Amino acid sequence: MKKKSIWVIYDRNVEAFARKLAGDYPSYGIIADEEHKTMDTVLDICRWLLSQGAGRDAVIWAVGGGVTTDLAGFAASIYKRGVRYVNYPTTLLGQVDAGVGGKTGVNLDGYKNMIGVTKFPADTRILPEVLQTLPARELRSGAAEMLKTFIIENKSGHYEKAVKILSEEQIDFGALAPLIEAAAAVKRKIVEQDPYEENLRRCLNLGHTFAHAIEWYEHTHGAPDPMTHGEAVAVGIVQAALLSERLGVCKSGLAERLAADMKACGLPTELPCPPEALEDALWKDKKAENGIIHFVLIKKIGKVIIKDLNDLYQPAE
Repeated sequence: MKKKSIWVIYDRNVEAFARKLAGDYPSYGIIADEEHKTMDTVLDICRWLLSQGAGRDAVIWAVGGGVTTDLAGFAASIYKRGVRYVNYPTTLLGQVDAGVGGKTGVNLDGYKNMIGVTKFPADTRILPEVLQTLPARELRSGAAEMLKTFIIENKSGHYEKAVKILSEEQIDFGALAPLIEAAAAVKRKIVEQDPYEENLRRCLNLGHTFAHAIEWYEHTHGAPDPMTHGEAVAVGIVQAALLSERLGVCKSGLAERLAADMKACGLPTELPCPPEALEDALWKDKKAENGIIHFVLIKKIGKVIIKDLNDLYQPAE
């Protein structure tokens, strides 16, 4: 790969690591948070690439968490009608989820990922050592996506192993590394079978219908300390389990167990508002179409199903 063809987009929070990784390659720092996850940031990236003379042979390195890989991947998908990109996820959430599946996109008026495309990275390079520098809250946020993955598929008791490691005050990163690879492998396998989310891939949305609604609610109501994406997913998983119990999909007690596991890993489990306050956002979610929501329900840890609901209490006819 020619030296001049690589352009590095990085989260300013990991600037030291990114600059060391980039070496002499041109690099551009962005503010990688939900407020800046917009078309304006994508266009700023494209303008920078253009000003630097990046051509059709450009390869974008995205160095940061899920917001960074979403923004840089989206910019790569539209700059000069599409160039290649490589993800270097620096967060646990990015390494087990956002950096793997090829979804890119930005928020619109507080609604999550309403504009975007599916464009798969040329490669995703997992660097577990960078996790040791993460703030505790950010690490715990990624834990929710890891647990979500193992609720979907729980070979070799990965879910129980993850809960044990992530609930420790001092996390054993050596023990966590193979679980990161296992979670990424689960997602990669599902994505390869259903790259454009026509059926099977929808199961990866476990917890996300409520999570996106929670994020919309806190954004529009100016929450002083809004949940991170992973924290909202943890709450969403518990809500999915409660709904699964209500519809008779799983045995009673699953929601209680999952809530206890999330709490042990330092994650929230309660909605920040009455459920009815989320109604508008739930029906504007990307998983809702033609008057139904493709909702991921939990039969047991290691097995989920997708059920079409025309409200949050009854299956669609």
